[in-house]
Amino acid sequence: MLKVVTTNRAPHAIGPYSQAIIHGNMIYTSGQIGLNNNGVMQEGIKSQTRQVLDNLEEILKEANSSFDLVIKTTIFLADMSDFDVVNGIYGEYFKNHKPARSTIAVKTLPKGALVEIECIAVVN
Repeated sequence: MLKVVTTNRAPHAIGPYSQAIIHGNMIYTSGQIGLNNNGVMQEGIKSQTRQVLDNLEEILKEANSSFDLVIKTTIFLADMSDFDVVNGIYGEYFKNHKPARSTIAVKTLPKGALVEIECIAVVN
């Protein structure tokens, strides 16, 4: 059985998809971009990265999960030269637990975002 995860503490989906889906004891998040709860895109790679990770954290909390239970993340970057900045901020959120990860450079992201991150995690 699939369960849709929705929280008002992260921006609502900007298309026909869910913030996340739970199947069994796993949560699969949609990619998050640097939008705040009012749908305003943050400025710059640092602010966008923090907003993305804050959004993911709220979605995981809503599903009774956390960054400590993340198995895999995928990071999409509009510019691979932002890798070091994103990597540094990402490390602040994943201090002790280091999930598997892929980082991919893409041509463009929705709404002109500079970074998008999705994750797969265990639900408590």
